[in-house]
Amino acid sequence: MDSKVIGANLRRIRESKGFSQSQVADRAGISRVAYRNIEIGKSTPKVSTLQNIVSSLDVKLQDLFTPIRMLEKVRFRSLKKMTSRDSILTEVARWLDDFNYLQDLLGRSTNYKFKDLVSELSSMDEGTDRAMYAAEKARKILKLTEKEPIRDIAGLLESSGIKLYPLSLASDGFFGLSVAEEDGGPAIVVNVWERISVERWIFSAAHELGHLLLHLDAYNVKESEEDKAQEDEANTFASFFLMPEKAFKTEWDDTYGLSLVDRVFKVKQIFQVSYKTVLYRLSETQGNSVWGKFQVAYKARTGKTLGLTDEPQALSPDKFQQSEVLRSKEPHSLSPSCFIEDCLSRLVREAIEKDKITMSRGAEILRLDFQAMRERINSWV
Repeated sequence: MDSKVIGANLRRIRESKGFSQSQVADRAGISRVAYRNIEIGKSTPKVSTLQNIVSSLDVKLQDLFTPIRMLEKVRFRSLKKMTSRDSILTEVARWLDDFNYLQDLLGRSTNYKFKDLVSELSSMDEGTDRAMYAAEKARKILKLTEKEPIRDIAGLLESSGIKLYPLSLASDGFFGLSVAEEDGGPAIVVNVWERISVERWIFSAAHELGHLLLHLDAYNVKESEEDKAQEDEANTFASFFLMPEKAFKTEWDDTYGLSLVDRVFKVKQIFQVSYKTVLYRLSETQGNSVWGKFQVAYKARTGKTLGLTDEPQALSPDKFQQSEVLRSKEPHSLSPSCFIEDCLSRLVREAIEKDKITMSRGAEILRLDFQAMRERINSWV
């Protein structure tokens, strides 16, 4: 029994659940000092004491004994300080280890298609021109035409050798993170919390791809503050990756006879981006007044003023991932099928069908309970 591993896991779990040491101690029926000594690894507790603690935290006993692999080459920046940061990093490390284990077990590793592009971009000056060039080159590598919308960004990323993890976290200050290849990636994690629009999920995935291509030298787990210049460059990359300049111009010109609101909504649906992404692109040629014009026109039509997190005519969650209960706030939203991660699920199915892993191990990897895993297996055809 490694007291340091137990203590580190206890602290991670406690902080992720928002409990103080005193609260956990009270719930477990021990003194705060006794609990503190366990958490800092100073004392080795009895199994019965640990059982009381995990019961109070609503976790499994085995969760305390699993050694934590610390990610190092990760870009994890957020708008707000997050007490759950260590817990997220631990979960991502476990997910990556499971993913890589299955790929090695089945011989299903996917070649990372952007290695040469990353090398080329590293010798260019940072800025808008580099971001636009990177978006154009990335699309060519993925064999997308210059006017082709991206219909399935999750599948596209996975086919390029990037692992994708839709993770629901109740936070509007964290949209995603990415992990470099040398730390088990390349991988992208996207926050698919129900209060974040699906358009934002999709944009976050493209944004993190921009970081993987443009800012590998900034992948350091110790850095948590956002770098504005790098964020702007990643935003520019995401905008032009999802909505290429020629394609945008063609679609925008084709809507010439519609009202401003209808034009914006039609273009946003075509490219599966936020209305804000469309307005940002318009503002480059028409000036910032387009924002005010849109707000006035939208309120005149609906009687509502758009808030900071509102996404009118939004995509529904099945445009991004599997959960049917997640719904964005936007009317006319995308469906979750627009953002479904299916690579890991496919690996699990193959491993179970070939008797490489058990059903319970598959459930553990997919973070499903036993009944949900049984239902998943029964649905396979």
